[in-house]
Amino acid sequence: MKSETYEIPRNLIPDRQRSRRLRRTESLRELVRETRLSTSSLIYPIFVDARITAREEIVSMPGISRLSLSDLSEEAKEISALNIPAVLIFGLPQHKDPKGTEAYAHNGIVQNAVRMIKKAVPQLTVVTDVCMCEYTDHGHCGIVSNQTVVNDVTLELLSKTAVSHAEAGADIVAPSAMMDGQVKAIRTALDEKGLTEIAIMSYSAKYASSFYGPFREAAESAPLWGDRRGYQMDPPNRRDAMREIAEDIKEGADIVMVKPALSYLDVIRDARATFRTPLAAYNVSGEYSMVKAAEQRGWIDGKRVALEILTSIKRAGADIIITYFAKELARSLKETRL
Repeated sequence: MKSETYEIPRNLIPDRQRSRRLRRTESLRELVRETRLSTSSLIYPIFVDARITAREEIVSMPGISRLSLSDLSEEAKEISALNIPAVLIFGLPQHKDPKGTEAYAHNGIVQNAVRMIKKAVPQLTVVTDVCMCEYTDHGHCGIVSNQTVVNDVTLELLSKTAVSHAEAGADIVAPSAMMDGQVKAIRTALDEKGLTEIAIMSYSAKYASSFYGPFREAAESAPLWGDRRGYQMDPPNRRDAMREIAEDIKEGADIVMVKPALSYLDVIRDARATFRTPLAAYNVSGEYSMVKAAEQRGWIDGKRVALEILTSIKRAGADIIITYFAKELARSLKETRL
């Protein structure tokens, strides 16, 4: 069918400004693109399980698996070949107990994983999550007394855990327990051991979010009772995040983080405008799994939606994005266009 032609009055056509001129072709759009996403700013989270001998798919996170130690060398080589510069390791131990002793054991799952990755791909930056929830039998992020997480006792164990990760070869330790003073305690412990070159990436503004559901299946870290609202941030609070970030920077954090990312873009934007410290954002499991579920039903183009989400996080001001989409993005970034 032949399209109709319309006569537009001359006085309605702007003489000089036509925004569409620079949107006409992909090369023009790319030439003036304000936000550029690349694999160089990504960290890929991995789950390493001491109890398994081969990778196991995580049902609620399609495309993501728990890995055995024997899988790590090939996984690290694949990640490096995709030009993803860093991984974030979460460990699932053989046994759990009230004090989470395997979190800081010399031959704990994360410690062994760090050694294997560094042996296989020395140039890959290894970040380790420093928390207790995967290691305690009650699932909370610290030592519990009378169903309350005891802050200062927990600091001692977080510090021991961070030191053990650093001694195993980690480049960055990432405390995520949201205990008051955790950055200062870990920085002091690292420095006392002569580990002054090890960086700290703090989960500074970590919200008590419902977006963590799939992760808690993956890491088997759901609390046995109660929840984490007593120490993680209240989602309605925005100014509080700036206070948390400022305190972590004062205590010695080298990188600060906002978690989750997608529902907290305003917090990322505030942090970027307020601080000069490198800023990370965690595109968490629920954000990933929602895209995957809709993609499986044919409701959305998953690759394009993922790219749009990650671009929005970068546009908001994140320097670093921790995302389960990292490998997919690395494979398709050159082919997929917004």
